[in-house]
Amino acid sequence: MFFMTPAVAEGKRFFLDWEIALMEWLQSHLSAGAIGALSQLSMFGEELLMIVIMGFFYWVYDKEFGKFIGMNFLVANVWNPMIKNIAMRLRPYFCSDRIDLLRLIDTKADKFDVAAQGYSFPSGHSSGAATVYGSAALCLKKKWATVLAFLLPLLVGVSRVVVGAHFPTDVLAGWTLGALVIFFIPWLQKKIKNRWVFYGVIVLTALPGFFYCTSSDYFSAFGMLIGFLLAEPFEEKYVRFENTRSPIRAVLRIVGGGAVYFALNTILKLPFPKEVLDAGDFTAHLIRSGRYAVVIFVVIAVYPMLFRLTAKIGQKKSA
Repeated sequence: MFFMTPAVAEGKRFFLDWEIALMEWLQSHLSAGAIGALSQLSMFGEELLMIVIMGFFYWVYDKEFGKFIGMNFLVANVWNPMIKNIAMRLRPYFCSDRIDLLRLIDTKADKFDVAAQGYSFPSGHSSGAATVYGSAALCLKKKWATVLAFLLPLLVGVSRVVVGAHFPTDVLAGWTLGALVIFFIPWLQKKIKNRWVFYGVIVLTALPGFFYCTSSDYFSAFGMLIGFLLAEPFEEKYVRFENTRSPIRAVLRIVGGGAVYFALNTILKLPFPKEVLDAGDFTAHLIRSGRYAVVIFVVIAVYPMLFRLTAKIGQKKSA
């Protein structure tokens, strides 16, 4: 049976009765150890691991694979909060005092801060996992990769339900969105031969969120998408780095890229007062989008210029 309770100021409460019953049962019957272990499975759909995976494919294994995975992930990443801000579904712990949020989305904010923690439908972890692992499987065309493309999003989805972050229907919607993206975006790219026209269509699908989205995840995702679309042709024209099979150089590229990503994200906040960044108004959203656009542009198009400095590491001396 479907329930919808009166809306609160920040969003709406709606759910199927079995969802609340299932989540209450899980959190009350699973041991603390089991919940802790299941909670850790969420990491397979979190930002840090997604960056590592995409960085490995782009900087190390196969640049074109990395672009394919990155494009799909960033489109899903921006469409997800656009849907969330239309549905405005509050997370499960708003609907039952027997459900707790055991893994915060934004650890620096209160769990009832909707702008920081985001809306519930669809699950971003689930859509991200389905998109990244599904895209990787399409690239690799290996049986083990296909198995992981189904298994890892499944584990992520179960984890998000157990920790009280999402309803089961949020997870199902996230998986559906991920599957849609990894087949629709490549199809659209084949239909639209001109790169800039294709980019324009992608931006037009994402731009409406600027006029109605209130949660910060949309503005982060929009900035990342813009940075990616600008970086890809820049790298092809001016950088043209080569992938590597050297384990040492691979580790250096991934660790260095992660360090640049997080360091630059922090540095770009410094010129702005904290109250401006946390205001939640148009200016704060614009700064957030701009910051993420710069970060992604740098790690994709500028950071690879440094690879020439490590080109000789791991090479064997010729006789």
